[in-house]
Amino acid sequence: MPETTTKMVLAGEGGQGVQAIAEILAEAANEEGRQALYIPNFGVEQRGGVSVAFLQISDHAIGSPKFLKGDIVAALSERAVQRTATYAGPETVFIYDSAMEGVEDDLPEGAARVIPVPAMEVAKEEFHPRVYNMVIMGALVGATAVVSLDQAKAAIEKRLGYKFEKNPQLRDLNFRALERGIEMGRWPKGGIN
Repeated sequence: MPETTTKMVLAGEGGQGVQAIAEILAEAANEEGRQALYIPNFGVEQRGGVSVAFLQISDHAIGSPKFLKGDIVAALSERAVQRTATYAGPETVFIYDSAMEGVEDDLPEGAARVIPVPAMEVAKEEFHPRVYNMVIMGALVGATAVVSLDQAKAAIEKRLGYKFEKNPQLRDLNFRALERGIEMGRWPKGGIN
């Protein structure tokens, strides 16, 4: 596998789990022996603002915490689509929840690929709305192959294990949601890199 750096921008409304997704992916990458740099950005304009996570995962030292364009951008809300469009360039894979209506005009025109993922629909119909962020995380893993499924599960276990001990069914629910998301986001060649 060639040395690569994957730059990701994740955004959504507060409480949608954007920061949790970024932390779990960073943990999974670190456990695989890779470098990870995660920078949270919470909506400061008002309570309930858009929460943005900037994440880089690399096989080598990460030189700068800032970047202009993401390799992958995920937007979990209408405001997040608007907020993240500037981070999309000609190499970007842009993932958004297809349940959002009226965002077509705000989607980045210059992105390499735009992937609508029915994450909320799948979470509600197949699992539980609480695992919406796991479906999105799965789509990110499927689209990038940035971490392995096993390591993603191990990082979820590390972060949520205390909840799983109280309710073991949550483990299966989260893992199945992750796997379903991977199916929906999978890039034909096994990742964007």
